[in-house]
Amino acid sequence: MNLAPLDRESVVPLYYQIQQRFLEQIRNGVFKPGESLPSEQEIAEQLGVSRMTGRQALKSLCDLGVTYSLRGKGTFVSGIKLEKDFRQVTSFTEEMQARGLRPKSTVLDFQVAEADQEIASAIHLTPRENVISLRRIRFANLSPMGIEWSRIPQRLCPDLLETFDPRNSLYETLSQRYGIRMMIADEIVEAGLAGPEESRLLGIERKSPVFLFTRISYLQNGEAVEFVKSIYRSDRYRIVNRLTRINRELLKAR
Repeated sequence: MNLAPLDRESVVPLYYQIQQRFLEQIRNGVFKPGESLPSEQEIAEQLGVSRMTGRQALKSLCDLGVTYSLRGKGTFVSGIKLEKDFRQVTSFTEEMQARGLRPKSTVLDFQVAEADQEIASAIHLTPRENVISLRRIRFANLSPMGIEWSRIPQRLCPDLLETFDPRNSLYETLSQRYGIRMMIADEIVEAGLAGPEESRLLGIERKSPVFLFTRISYLQNGEAVEFVKSIYRSDRYRIVNRLTRINRELLKAR
């Protein structure tokens, strides 16, 4: 670590000075995407500040989205944020492969369960109807990106538990084995904070900002066949959409 000396007479907080020096080195390529930054202990020892100041400087970089932290491993420089494009219906596996990344999943839950009121209402199930419940941590190049929880009516794929390896692409299996092709989706995105479980599973600090996705997927004929709730790290994702302005003069001419 080769940072410029801190100005202890300045009104600018020490943690902010450290943050700015790291930002300059990241911009200049001294620290590259995926590389780790010095620990709070190393910052404290080399710059003569408290560990709390070093911790605050590292946290402020994470808050900016410039870095991300992995519990027990350190703070790493972020690459370009992955874009969540609402204009296409794609699976996580398809999204990662399209970007040249290697998708991976860790299965948290894969079972038959009774649909609760929210699921039944969202995808128009009969009372007490069973769904296939699949909850997974999704990774890109071994980095945890988010947690997805997908529910699909069991009647559409009754033997899915026996035939599907949940570490693989769900959409590909549904399409090839059952002829279920997700063609349309309604997706809502909200801002939230990571709770204790999410922070543990994703390796982020508690109350870190996250994206909350709620998605209903449909067949071409409009039948709702999937209800998904996902939590994704906001330091690794950004939302992208294309908006067009209506030509009101043309509408008046009609």
